[in-house]
Amino acid sequence: MNPEQLEQILREVSTGARSVEDALVQLRRWPLEDLGFARIDHHRNLRRGFPEVIFAQGKRPAETEEIAAALIDKGSPLLVTRAGDETLARLQTRFPQGQANERARTFTVGAAPEDSLGQVTILAAGTSDISVAEEAAVTARTIGATVETIYDVGVAGLHRLLPHMETLERAHAIVVVAGMEGALASVVAGLVGTPVIAVPTSVGYGASFGGISALLGMLTSCASGVVVVNIDNGFGGGFAAALICRSASRAAEAVQDDA
Repeated sequence: MNPEQLEQILREVSTGARSVEDALVQLRRWPLEDLGFARIDHHRNLRRGFPEVIFAQGKRPAETEEIAAALIDKGSPLLVTRAGDETLARLQTRFPQGQANERARTFTVGAAPEDSLGQVTILAAGTSDISVAEEAAVTARTIGATVETIYDVGVAGLHRLLPHMETLERAHAIVVVAGMEGALASVVAGLVGTPVIAVPTSVGYGASFGGISALLGMLTSCASGVVVVNIDNGFGGGFAAALICRSASRAAEAVQDDA
C-alpha cells in the first residue's frame, strides 16, 4: 500500500464514502502479512518511499511468486532481483504485464513514472560488467529516475568516456560499475561535481580476488565524493542513486513552494 492509497481510504472514511468495516478489510493485512515462510513488510512503502524488494536468490521460484503476488495485491510496484531463468519464466507467466530483464536478472511490475525524480547516469567499465550495471539501471528506473547508460568506457581506453561529458554533468547521481582494479570511479569523480556511487564487480583475473581489488581501489579513491557499495551490488548502487535524485527533487519542490 502506498501513501496515496492509504490517504484515500482515510479520506473516504472521514467523509462517509467508505465504512469503517470496509476500511478494516482493506487494512487487515497491513502493515505485516505472514505467509508462513516470509513476513511481508507492507509498511515499507510509507517509511522508505518504495515497497519491499524481493531478493530471489536462494528462494524457491514458487516462494518468490507468492511474495510477488502479495505485494501486487496491495497495489505496490514490484521489483524482483537476482532471479534465475525458472523464476523469471514463472513470474512472466503469472504476471504478463511485468517485464523481465534476463541480463539484469530482474522482474518488475508497475514502475514509477520515469523522470518523476531526476537523472541517473550509469557507466559500465567493460562489457563484462553490464549485467551488474543493468541491475542498477532497472532499480533506479523502477523507483522513478530517468536512467541513461553508457557502457564499455573503462580506463583502458579513456577516450571512449570523454565524448559523454555532457551526459555526466547533467546527472543528479552517477553509478560507476567496474571490475579489474576499479579505477573508473576515481576518474569520473575527478571530472564532475556529482555524487559518484561506485559498484565493484567480481570481473577480473586471479589477483582481482573476485572483486576485492576493485572494492579496495574504490574505497581508497583519491577523488572526493565517491561512495562504495558491495561487490556486484548493482541493486544497492541504483537504489542509492535514486534516493539522491529523490532528495534533490524534494529540495527543488521546496524552493518552488517558497518562491
